[in-house]
Amino acid sequence: MSSLKTLVFFATPPHDCSYLSDREATTMFVDPRARVDKRLYSQLTALGFRRSGSHYYRPHCESCNACIPVRLNTEAFRANRSQRRVWKRNEDITFRLAPARFQENYYRLYARYIEQRHYDGDMYPPSREQFTSFLVEGANQSEFLEMWRDDTLVGLAVVDALDDGLSAIYTLFDPQEEDRSLGTLAILWQIEETRRRRLPFLYLGYWIRECRKMNYKARFKPLEALIGGHWQELIATG
Repeated sequence: MSSLKTLVFFATPPHDCSYLSDREATTMFVDPRARVDKRLYSQLTALGFRRSGSHYYRPHCESCNACIPVRLNTEAFRANRSQRRVWKRNEDITFRLAPARFQENYYRLYARYIEQRHYDGDMYPPSREQFTSFLVEGANQSEFLEMWRDDTLVGLAVVDALDDGLSAIYTLFDPQEEDRSLGTLAILWQIEETRRRRLPFLYLGYWIRECRKMNYKARFKPLEALIGGHWQELIATG
């Protein structure tokens, strides 16, 4: 089994940034041949790495540090008025945890989400192979959070288990249900699940101040940011 001391890292050539149109990005990857167990995955996450499929990565840009790893102190979190309204609006939603795997109904929901919400992004057009490589491969510590309205699957979130919390990997939902704020609902559920497991943190990935699509993360407080190698409370508007 690999450890932090034995890991080998690789860096990509500079490429167009997916979040800031005027910047180039470089990504650092853990050697894909490394065997990453839950303990090592937890250590990497605490150092600012994220998982995408079977790859563990973090930004490694020469002249930009806009991508800030963030996590939520779940015990100190108190839902604001807007977040309480999301809970109320979705009282008819049923949550189920399921193994991370390919299912046709998962893929159909994923395809609708990408086609209608991300048709201008790197993940368009969707494919079954893409779904599997992105959300299923490497998901040793993962579960899928299903969100059901009656007999209809309306949302799906990928949740990874860590030694000190949960990691919110990705959320997708039926574009016709946009008014429900199912992305926010998924985070609220994961906060409660993290508490239920008596763990302190929910890792929310990267936050970029200049990226409007990430504004929602700053609404979950107290948010902690990894800055200069240390986790500290993030003072952010939103």
